[in-house]
Amino acid sequence: MHALQWGGRFAGAPDAALLAFGSSLDEDLVLAPFDVATSRAHVTALESGSILAAAHARELRAALDRVAAEIADGTFAASARASNAEDVHGAIDARVRELAPEAGASLHAGRSRNDQVVTTLALYVRDRAAHGADLCASIAAFALAEAREALTRGTLLAATTHWQPAQPILLAFWLEAVAESFARAAERFDRVALDARAACPLGSGACSGTTLPLDRLAAARELGFATATNNALDAIGNRDLAIDLLHAIARALGPASRASEELVLWCTPAFGYARLDDAASTGSSIMPQKRNPDPFELVRGAAAAANGAFAGALASTTGLALSYHRDLQETKALVLRGSERALAALSAFASAFDYVRFDAARMSARAGDGYTVATDLADALTLGGIDTRRAHALVGARVLSAEREGRSLDASDLAALGEAAGFAGPLDAPLDAAASVRAKRTAGSTNPDAVRNALDALEASLA
Repeated sequence: MHALQWGGRFAGAPDAALLAFGSSLDEDLVLAPFDVATSRAHVTALESGSILAAAHARELRAALDRVAAEIADGTFAASARASNAEDVHGAIDARVRELAPEAGASLHAGRSRNDQVVTTLALYVRDRAAHGADLCASIAAFALAEAREALTRGTLLAATTHWQPAQPILLAFWLEAVAESFARAAERFDRVALDARAACPLGSGACSGTTLPLDRLAAARELGFATATNNALDAIGNRDLAIDLLHAIARALGPASRASEELVLWCTPAFGYARLDDAASTGSSIMPQKRNPDPFELVRGAAAAANGAFAGALASTTGLALSYHRDLQETKALVLRGSERALAALSAFASAFDYVRFDAARMSARAGDGYTVATDLADALTLGGIDTRRAHALVGARVLSAEREGRSLDASDLAALGEAAGFAGPLDAPLDAAASVRAKRTAGSTNPDAVRNALDALEASLA
């Protein structure tokens, strides 16, 4: 049976090359199970509206069950490609008409591909947003568990700004920061999934509704929506959910990319803070010694691609009038390609992150390098009554002196600072990274107690 869903009006056959150009079948195949669900709900709307006889409704549901089974076992894709269908929606309609010829001829009654596509896309968004939320929550939970272990060990780390040594922190603090960012990403996905349950577009028709008495609420309930959409013209051209999904994905890959950037550098011999297990590393075709952290580099690239997909999908909708325009097929392609690749990258990040082994001894040993305790000395001067700018200048001068002498800040610097400030004795300030971490006083700081409190709060929110 021919899979095109239009005809009669045309005296000639479509140009094969142009028909192929307009086909989105290969990209749409991922939507197949969601289209089956949409079609089943439309059968319910037809039957509940007394448009379709109960016997035909049973035949259509049985045919759709058969199609669902073929989708699950992989046989549908090959038959769909052989059907010359414009898209997966037409391929499923054609297959149903093969399985139930008489009843299948009525499946599309009162339905346009316009409302069919946007409803199917909403189900896809709901599913992928839930998957994204699960992925991000699992990454956050993993980072949180790693942070608790690192907190127990007391592993130190020189935090950087501008990739220069900044201040000592706990590795647990860094891991908790990663966990926080993914917890926020999970919340964004959750909001998208919730929005994708609000209102069902099915039954909107081409742009104005239909004269057939479809039971839209019955279809909406079957698909898990709270209600039906209010305006057909808005509903069939609305791609907010799809764009929101891409936005949530791009935002989730942001922290994955940022963490990947640090991990790539930490795995270099110059840092040596971490090692990526063989299972997640690759080699070189010419350099025998190489161990490359490819998964994290690919995640960075995928984050850039996700940003591009989001920008492209958003741009593709902004120049369109209300209602449906074929440009939206490109929007759909950007959403599907962008979502599938980006979610795969997010999953790969989760897997690779599990293969990272931190060198706690090396991290801790270098946490004070680069005069990372200098700010603590300036703070101690401020607590002693010295204005902040003068304190900054005094400590900066001691750092310059120590740097020229090739040494770390030591007791001689505390004595000199105390004398310069007019104190009765040496300045009382931490000189090593561990003491610096313990000296922090604010909530949300790298102080071990503050980190422990933050981990407890995050664990509660994830639960």
